[in-house]
Amino acid sequence: MSGLVVAGVSVGFDGIRVLDGIDLAVASGEVVVLLGPSGCGKTTLLRAVAGLEPLTAGLVSWDGEDLAAIPPHERGFGLMFQDHALFPHRDVAGNVGFGLRMVGLPEVRHNERIGNVLEMVGLAGFGPRSVATLSGGEAQRVALARSLAPAPRLLMLDEPLGALDRSLRDRLVDELGVLLRRLGQAAVHVTHDHDEAFTLADRIAVMADGRIERIGTPSEVWADPRTVAVARSIGHRNLVELDAGGSCALGRLATGPGTVLVRGDRLTLLEGALPARVTGVAFRNGRTEATVAVGDVEVHLFIDRPVDRGEAVGLHLAADAVVGLDGA
Repeated sequence: MSGLVVAGVSVGFDGIRVLDGIDLAVASGEVVVLLGPSGCGKTTLLRAVAGLEPLTAGLVSWDGEDLAAIPPHERGFGLMFQDHALFPHRDVAGNVGFGLRMVGLPEVRHNERIGNVLEMVGLAGFGPRSVATLSGGEAQRVALARSLAPAPRLLMLDEPLGALDRSLRDRLVDELGVLLRRLGQAAVHVTHDHDEAFTLADRIAVMADGRIERIGTPSEVWADPRTVAVARSIGHRNLVELDAGGSCALGRLATGPGTVLVRGDRLTLLEGALPARVTGVAFRNGRTEATVAVGDVEVHLFIDRPVDRGEAVGLHLAADAVVGLDGA
């Protein structure tokens, strides 16, 4: 296929396998997010694609061309890291234009290209500014502009917003998604933040222990995470242990023991439904979240009416509320 193909890639350090047979494809114009906890192999996979880590097995190709013999600076890939490492002795324009000579852009077009990418990231006119005068968000935008300036065929971003406060991070994630799609830019974005992943991704690849455990569109992965590790990584909280008969206080949810996901977005409070009691109420992102207990099982759901702690309610599970995990 066109674009990036990672086939059977493994990477090891000192005899310890860090990536274990990774398969991944990123089409032209597609944004794929690698999601998972620290140490799961996300950054190593990014570095392997960039040519910064040697492969112990497998191959990385672009448009069908094996990149094994292509050095990192000739792969046509752009990199942006959390530690944006702007050059303090260069102004904003000098930082953004750093890579233009390496891609062969004529000198007479440098200023035009620098101005264009600064405008793309909302920093028109910032070229003469000292990087020491930039806020954290402005510095990240300059780092993004520097990565975009050489017009990379693939942009790779490793936790680029991780050091920013939550509100600024959310705003820049929204802006980044709009920009990447306007440019038709293929991108691989690494994060451990599931909200960031779901906001940005065309597809999400959830990683654990050096492997991709689940890959699909955000709606596919959310509805059917398949494993407990994936369910936790993407933010599901209602993971319920079943007894040998597949039952718990909510009823018989499977044919045997194991862990199931009870999707909070498929639960509602309904008079006459399963007797339950409200044990907690929280206000999150403009919505009210209730914690509801049925026997020894607590589940979380968003609700559209006020409730009080200790209030008796009815809990209704939609037909598709229960999702088996790890074969349950």
